[in-house]
Amino acid sequence: MDKLFEKLKNYSESGIYPCHMPGHKRNGMGAMPERLARLDITEIEGFDNLHQPEEYLRELQQYAAMAYGAGESYYLVGGSTCGILSAVSAAIPRGGRLLIARNCHKSIYHAAYLRQLRLSYLYPERLSQVDICEAVTAGQVREELERRRDIQGVLIVSPTYEGRIAEVEEIAGIVHEFGIPLIVDEAHGAHLGFHSAFARGSSQAGADLVVTSVHKTLPAMTQTALLHVNGSLVDRRLLQRFLRIYQSSSPSYVLMASIDNALRLAREDGQQLFQRMFDSWKRMLEKLAACRVLTIWPPASLPLTEYQRHQDIGKLVISTQGTEMNGQQLYRVLLEKYGLQMEMACDSYVLAMFTIGDKASGYERLTDALLELDGRMSQAVCGSDESEGRGVPVREETGGKEPEESKVEPQGETSGMRAEESRESIPLSECWDQPVEWVALRDAVGRFAGEFVNIYPPGTPVLVPGEKIQEGDRRLIGQYLADGLKVQGISMRDAQPTLAVLARV
Repeated sequence: MDKLFEKLKNYSESGIYPCHMPGHKRNGMGAMPERLARLDITEIEGFDNLHQPEEYLRELQQYAAMAYGAGESYYLVGGSTCGILSAVSAAIPRGGRLLIARNCHKSIYHAAYLRQLRLSYLYPERLSQVDICEAVTAGQVREELERRRDIQGVLIVSPTYEGRIAEVEEIAGIVHEFGIPLIVDEAHGAHLGFHSAFARGSSQAGADLVVTSVHKTLPAMTQTALLHVNGSLVDRRLLQRFLRIYQSSSPSYVLMASIDNALRLAREDGQQLFQRMFDSWKRMLEKLAACRVLTIWPPASLPLTEYQRHQDIGKLVISTQGTEMNGQQLYRVLLEKYGLQMEMACDSYVLAMFTIGDKASGYERLTDALLELDGRMSQAVCGSDESEGRGVPVREETGGKEPEESKVEPQGETSGMRAEESRESIPLSECWDQPVEWVALRDAVGRFAGEFVNIYPPGTPVLVPGEKIQEGDRRLIGQYLADGLKVQGISMRDAQPTLAVLARV
């Protein structure tokens, strides 16, 4: 099977004149490089059609399925977002109930809105050393499924944004006992299963639908992803329908070629490339073990078995808990003084990512910068108590009681969570189209959120439309703003942070 990049290159040199789209006609125009334009085509003779693949693209998708151990795989050129929308829409009937991890990406909430789904939440515990979310556990999933018999599907995140890996095989077994599908948002796990230092991919572990962003952890262009489907619990005809709805009818062949290229590299040269990555990773962690103020996760002492079970390689969390800096300040220093662009900054840590695309110099620059900064830093006078539990909202236990269904229903219905207060909420599908008004953050407690509020990246909501705003939410959002983080859903009006709340509730 020809590589798609080579097939595109050969066609560009064939002498065939393009009396068809796209409008640049394979010529470099303006600032567009001709080398890029020469490869950019539409669905023409010999190149198949992504929405009804019968020849070449069908073979590429079969190759992807073989690489990941999936029943079928679909190329996505709208990122994992269109895969999540399609997976949720196909797996859960309109108006049904979906059990999700509360630290899910906002695209899951968008799917729930579009399909008028009711949501139940699993609240991950926190890894106290660096105050990041753990993956949800099999025990949490079983407990909730036994308590809420109307759940029609489960969606979890693995690996999490910070690299925590769930017990996918055990969770899949539990979910299947109840005869419903498991969807895994594996956006950060395109590399899983390609080396012995990694956990198995979620398709290999038995998940029914798995969405993977190829561009996040493999050498592919931004916006490239895959959707894997396994088993018979999800109607594949329906899944294909939603892919046609949510994905562009004019898919980019350049993007598809980069998926093909990344998968061939991972499958054919992965052992060498990933071993080199792992060796560089371990050397970096061993050097960073000398940090006395900054907390580095994962630590150098973490055994290989822990990576294979619970911790992804390549996600470096640098925690500022208990130091004189917050995460945003460390982020700015690393960028402005050392020329190091981090993946993201939170209130108490920054996140760096490493893949097979990194060179030794990248590991060395970050290591040297962190060691130099750590040598200059001191412990803060006040500890890190205020950062406890920041990030994903938490709820109080309900004693296992089943909440009554109502227009405004308690959302504190999930086990395995810590709480400041129980929360009321209006279902997303009922409230998001309602009129809103903007109120000052200080006056928002007790009102119902009218829009999502989140830090991006990663896009995990602090508030979901319809949730009753608590004092803890106000403090958390205020702290994010004070730390200089970019909080989506907050607007400055008359020098005051404001947010949208439902006007008629």
